[in-house]
Amino acid sequence: MAASEENSALFPIFVLSVMALPLVPYTVITLFRAFSKKTKDIHCQCSVCSSSGKYRQSIFKRISNFSTWSNLSVVLLWIVMAVLVYYIKNISHEIEVFEPFSILGLEPRASDSEIKKAYRRLSIQYHPDKNPDPEAHTYFVEYISKAYQALTDPVSRENFEKYGHPDGRQGLQMGIALPSFLLNIDGASGGVLLLAIVGVCILLPLVMAVIYLSSSSKYSGNYVRHQTLSAYYYFMKPSLAPSKVMEIFTKAAEYMEIPVRRSDDEPLQRLFLLVRSELNLDLKNIRQEQAKFWKQHPALVKTELLIQAQLNRESAALSPALLGDFRRVLELSPRLLEELMKMAIMPRTSQGHGWLRPAIGVVELSQNFIQAVPLSARKTTGGVSEGIAPFLQLPHFSEAIVKKITRKKVRTFQEFQDLTIQERAELLTQVAGFSAAESQDVEMVLEIMPSITIDIKCETEGEEGIQEGDIVTMLAWITLKRGNGLVGALPHAPYFPFHKEENFWLLLADSVSNDVWLSQKLSFMDEAAAITAATNAIQQSKEGLGSSLKEINVAVKEAIEKVRNGSRLAMCKFQAPAEGNYNLTFYSLCDSWIGCDKKTPLKVKVLKRSRAGTRAGDLAGEGLTVEDKIEEEEEEEEEGFDDYESEYSEDDEDEKDTRTNGIVANDSGHGEHSGSSSDGEE
Repeated sequence: MAASEENSALFPIFVLSVMALPLVPYTVITLFRAFSKKTKDIHCQCSVCSSSGKYRQSIFKRISNFSTWSNLSVVLLWIVMAVLVYYIKNISHEIEVFEPFSILGLEPRASDSEIKKAYRRLSIQYHPDKNPDPEAHTYFVEYISKAYQALTDPVSRENFEKYGHPDGRQGLQMGIALPSFLLNIDGASGGVLLLAIVGVCILLPLVMAVIYLSSSSKYSGNYVRHQTLSAYYYFMKPSLAPSKVMEIFTKAAEYMEIPVRRSDDEPLQRLFLLVRSELNLDLKNIRQEQAKFWKQHPALVKTELLIQAQLNRESAALSPALLGDFRRVLELSPRLLEELMKMAIMPRTSQGHGWLRPAIGVVELSQNFIQAVPLSARKTTGGVSEGIAPFLQLPHFSEAIVKKITRKKVRTFQEFQDLTIQERAELLTQVAGFSAAESQDVEMVLEIMPSITIDIKCETEGEEGIQEGDIVTMLAWITLKRGNGLVGALPHAPYFPFHKEENFWLLLADSVSNDVWLSQKLSFMDEAAAITAATNAIQQSKEGLGSSLKEINVAVKEAIEKVRNGSRLAMCKFQAPAEGNYNLTFYSLCDSWIGCDKKTPLKVKVLKRSRAGTRAGDLAGEGLTVEDKIEEEEEEEEEGFDDYESEYSEDDEDEKDTRTNGIVANDSGHGEHSGSSSDGEE
């Protein structure tokens, strides 16, 4: 019984130790990360963003931000640990060392007569002949008799003084730190305990695993339903205008699950009248078009109208019930648009290329969605291909304000950005009628807008020029600059109620054949991850070129310095196509800002592979400088890019014929070509 009670007393200590081993270091690391975060604001400070309340840290919002599952679990575990500490400290049963004087109720150095008198008194109380209780019998034999023997018998007393026990040296005792009810199993309690162990240790994890697998099987790694991905894949076409991309976007299974209530009919009718001009309805047959629109699935109708409410900034016209659905649509939109982008650039053609035009359409839709700008604002106006959309993302701007400004020889958004601060302030105050505070808001947004420059280099391992089938490594340094000096920042998006980090889609594409050769998603928020990625890429590239260790270390240090100064490295590999000249374009498309996209031309000349594996022809004479390449392809690239930029034509156009020197997928080998440019066209 003593051993069982001792093991039971150790069980809370065992549980406390097991909990403390992972919990203490995890808490320390979490607190260190929380206190080491930069306190510098990385969001827009204009009055429009401030009044939106998106970045306001009220007590309720702070509690909400803290109330994540991980944080609440940590707090709960610490509470359990505190309870265990209190229980262990105040436990009623204590493990005592064998003390004969204490057992007999005597003071140390008691006389023999006092010892015998105490023994007789306890014998009357605990002797088996006087007390039939089994516990009394055990206590008498294990404690009282041995205590009396230890104090009266010379041998026992010697053993006690030498080893601390009247029986002499005690052997090593092993125990299990489990509660006593688990160690004293008999009869029906054993069956109940067995069922409990089976239920907790086997059935409960099995049920949780089944529930988790059944729910997770419906979603991808980005928490998008597989049904949505199937729909996006099926409806995606190689040539889509942004308006057609919208139709595919609304077919997400997540949006189909949004409830459709009868009480929503009247508010949706009012919203329809407000956004009708943006629904691409045929005005010649407006009645038939309206009837056709309302005959669609109710969930599709509701989703499209709510999206148009965001694009046209008409959320104030929504009912309280619709506002909840509206926020749900906005919350899901970033990851749905990301998956839609992946469906556009995933390998589709026989050469393993994606489609450029729908990819540009998806990014444009994302930009308009985040900035709450109508898609019609991208239409060419006054000879300006980009339309007035970039202006409308600025605070206090409207279509009327843009018309006033464009009358003063500021036709494009780039020209507006190129003005000095004083010239811009005079233009806004004198022509647009802005106050000084409103003009300052515009400057704040312009300072946080990213400016991108691109430097591209293509190389192979120890070779010059590119032959058919070579594996070409493309290294692209993308450098971001802002007027306020920040690198990673949140975009100005007062009408988008959720935090949205700006991402850049990098595409190496052929605008003539509509092929996307390479694609990569890039973010400027995580500097540590960017340093690691750049270091690994530089090491891999230099080792492939046979550089020495010293050269590799120098290149890595330069790369780390570039990353800290606002650059990010994108490294991709592709297989050289068939012999010919290829006019490619490297696109940097921002998913959050309008007018911040960049493109850099890249001309690749592929040579025919010789039988002996040597390069055919004089490669040095055949190479082109960067300036020559850019001058030769400016007109071709500009014409090709414009064909894919912000088109609102019907989607039943035939796809353009690819060039005669198409890309062969089955070639293999290795080669090299290099070219770079920092001058991009928007």
